[in-house]
Amino acid sequence: MHEVKPFTIKALLGANKLLIGFTWALVLLENALIVLIPLFIGYAIDGLLQGDFHDFYVLSAILVLIVALVVARRIYDTRAFGTIRVNLGLSVAEKLAHLPISTRNARLDMSRELVDFLENDIPPLMTAIIQLVAALVILTSAHLGLGLSAIVAGILIIAAYGAAHSQFVTTNAALNNCKEQQVDVLEQGVSRSIHAYLQKINLKEIKLSDTEAIVFGLIFLLLFIFVLFNLWLATHSLTLTPGSIFTIVSYSLEFLDAAILLPITLQTWSRLSEIIQRLNTPAPIKVNGEIQ
Repeated sequence: MHEVKPFTIKALLGANKLLIGFTWALVLLENALIVLIPLFIGYAIDGLLQGDFHDFYVLSAILVLIVALVVARRIYDTRAFGTIRVNLGLSVAEKLAHLPISTRNARLDMSRELVDFLENDIPPLMTAIIQLVAALVILTSAHLGLGLSAIVAGILIIAAYGAAHSQFVTTNAALNNCKEQQVDVLEQGVSRSIHAYLQKINLKEIKLSDTEAIVFGLIFLLLFIFVLFNLWLATHSLTLTPGSIFTIVSYSLEFLDAAILLPITLQTWSRLSEIIQRLNTPAPIKVNGEIQ
């Protein structure tokens, strides 16, 4: 990893194929089992109502296996991604050795977010994609209207995030500009300057948080309407068993959980793309020569 340049997600993946590939294989296996849970809960409900315990035992075995996989992967992930962070940090420190200490300090911290993305964001995204596909297939197989409502909800979610994308990029860039000046401000030791710096950081974070709140509030509203519509359709327009109704509601909720990860991941990627630009820029990034 020490010689990998430029610093990009693709470069990290290429330099750590085996370490990352193994953990992602475990993620796929976990999710192949997790996606079966609502289906087998539905089977188990119908079976137990008829005095049949077979699907109940299958469900129990799946749950135990998932727990074992989750524990094993977490133990492995801490070690694997910790090694990647160390190697990336050494490369960043070497490449940016000519920059002011304040800039190097900030960018070294920012570089860790690339590894955080691979460790903490990609596995949930893989989970979300699997859940979205499974939910869409199962809901559509139950009734075309259920599947169509999922597709419409997905399109509206992406549109809602797209409307705020440029705002996320701009605000993250301004926030990173501030962070690159932190050590310099602290070295000055002037209380007024430190207060002004902290206020600027606070204002950028408030702006980012307000944008997130509005966008995700709208997204949750869309998803809740989707779930309520599917619940109404399953109970009033279809002839289904209690287990089947539970399965439809469960997969509708899974679609909700998975769909909300898409804009979250897009927002993270917007921030990372700006960080990657900084890591590969051989000079401090300033706007009008001052903290923004």
